[in-house]
Amino acid sequence: MRKSVLCAFGLVVAVLVALGLVVLSSASEVRGIRMYNNAYHFITRQSAYLIAALIVCVITACIDYRIWRDTPILSWLLYGAVIILLISVFIFGRKINGSYRWISLGPVNMQPSEFAKLATVIILAVWLDRASWKVELLTSGLIGPALLIGGIAVPIICEPDFGSTLVIGSAGVVVMFIAGVRFVHLMFISVLGLLAVVYKVVTNPNRMARIAAFFGFDSDGGISISSTAAKNAAYQSNQALVALKNSEIWGVGLMQSLQKHKYLPEHHTDFIFAIGAEELGIIFSIGVMVLFILFFALSLYIAHSSTDRFGKFLAYGMAFIIFSQAIFNIGVVCEAFPTKGMALPFFSYGGTNLVASFFAVGTILSVGIHSQREKKRERLRKLLVR
Repeated sequence: MRKSVLCAFGLVVAVLVALGLVVLSSASEVRGIRMYNNAYHFITRQSAYLIAALIVCVITACIDYRIWRDTPILSWLLYGAVIILLISVFIFGRKINGSYRWISLGPVNMQPSEFAKLATVIILAVWLDRASWKVELLTSGLIGPALLIGGIAVPIICEPDFGSTLVIGSAGVVVMFIAGVRFVHLMFISVLGLLAVVYKVVTNPNRMARIAAFFGFDSDGGISISSTAAKNAAYQSNQALVALKNSEIWGVGLMQSLQKHKYLPEHHTDFIFAIGAEELGIIFSIGVMVLFILFFALSLYIAHSSTDRFGKFLAYGMAFIIFSQAIFNIGVVCEAFPTKGMALPFFSYGGTNLVASFFAVGTILSVGIHSQREKKRERLRKLLVR
């Protein structure tokens, strides 16, 4: 693998982070003044989170990714720790907007489901790599992975957090597909997971209201949205569309957004893309989507160039986590999907998501760096043999 690919990958991430900081500095100023009398409150905290995330990224990139495979106790400890954190949410966590997702750690809040996505990819990669050809068997290819995914997905869907559940389940299926699990087993676990999510959504009035708002039906099957819950569910997506319509080609100008003035809720987190589009225009929107596509394409190239199966599993899984969240977030803003709170990687305010995203980036870089070194050692060995 060429060194230029790793440089290009790092450059794409750097541009995404830089754009994210610029948009966040604008999107968060109004709320910062209103809540803390400080326009720079959120951007200052995000900068501190970024420093921590970069440290995590560098450490992860420098450590050989195969440590998870060669020392499986580490992956199992991570898996167990994540499950404990997910359960702790119901004991020590705060209920916000009807969901238990955060654990308060003094001045910061931690969202364990972000780390759960990473742990799912790591533990599945270790399991499937060690299973080798046995992935085609029922026990190693279906029952084992299903239990591993379920152990993490069940507490998350009970929070409830359907977005993270879908990301975890989809990432698990992607890793299983790359590992060569039989198609019939993939279909079975996919259908089983979807049925579980559908059941939880149907029995949750708030989520049903969002779906009703998305399709333009009320809870009684009418054509218009009449219920208060459905109207509230539709409000954010409607305001996001207003921001997109205001954007035009070059936008209204940096710091000039109208929607961030109490019109669009969560404008510095889940709907930050709408503020960026409003202020910087269609050029920004297209540019961000192109950057995420480049991120995914370069990640796949790095994964494909890995010297072993385990590296492929890790890189594919980590890349999918970030790319799927970006697609879903942008899709919600553009009203292509029902409203669902999910951060836009590298843009949305929040330390947990940023640290988790950079852990994924560091893992992909580790696969690329150490695979490149392995290939160099192999070429040198062949030269010495001659």
